[in-house]
Amino acid sequence: MSLAPRAVLVHRRTEYEELLARHGTHGQAAFFLSSRGRSIDEVVRRHEHTARALREVAAAVPLTWRSTRVERADLDRFLFAPEDVVVVVGQDGLVANTAKYLDGQPVVGVDADPGRNPGVLVRHRRADAAALLRAAVAGGGRAEELTMVEAVADDTQRLLALNEVYLGPPGHQTARYRLGGEADGDPGEAQASSGVLVGTGTGATGWLRSLWLERGSAAVLPAPCDRRLLWFVREAWPSPATGTSRVAGELGPGQGLRLTVESDRMVVFGDGMEADALELTWGQSVRLGVAETSLRLVV
Repeated sequence: MSLAPRAVLVHRRTEYEELLARHGTHGQAAFFLSSRGRSIDEVVRRHEHTARALREVAAAVPLTWRSTRVERADLDRFLFAPEDVVVVVGQDGLVANTAKYLDGQPVVGVDADPGRNPGVLVRHRRADAAALLRAAVAGGGRAEELTMVEAVADDTQRLLALNEVYLGPPGHQTARYRLGGEADGDPGEAQASSGVLVGTGTGATGWLRSLWLERGSAAVLPAPCDRRLLWFVREAWPSPATGTSRVAGELGPGQGLRLTVESDRMVVFGDGMEADALELTWGQSVRLGVAETSLRLVV
């Protein structure tokens, strides 16, 4: 007997909730903001928008389904199941934060505060939640398969990201490593830089685009569903021992970029979540490429 679908509502603490956790009461939080020239009224208004969206989405879950909630800070400890339908209520970035923990489950993005978010990934309004949940489990439901990037270390540690993966030193200073492809006999190039960024088409509106513009790159930015990645080395430093001939490139399906650590410590994290990073040390290597897993975004 198959299990009924489970709706997993993903959200994050609002600014107002964080202020209350820090200052204890509404009055103290209001005083803190007023001393910095801000009013708490706008913060409360956004909090109420988010709370209302969560209530309405929860009420839209079919009675025969199971449901639960998970806060962003707990995503790395939450176990998603194959029958889950994930409903992200919040901002575009929260969809990216959630994607790395999924394995093909459908995702519905609900904009908690329309007008404040670009709506690239949270495309829907809370009033549409009931229809979207039904569509997510119906055969032939419309969904986009958004390409993800994968990092796999030589000790089997694995990390997925929807926007980009960053490899570099903690603190974004300078790391030494060897960068190359996967061809036999390719020794790679010794480099010293503040890190390497490998991004997808979804990430092409953010950090990846910034580097692409800075370099004046002739490469065509991928679309979110393109099975193609772009990568850039940040601030590569030329010296007698380190080179700068491999500072940008493209990866397609089956192609990989390999980095071997030649520093005390490097970190690998995705979509800005530094608290959930892989840690590598001298001699370890990591491969970057197009992930077999993609994000199934209900449209």
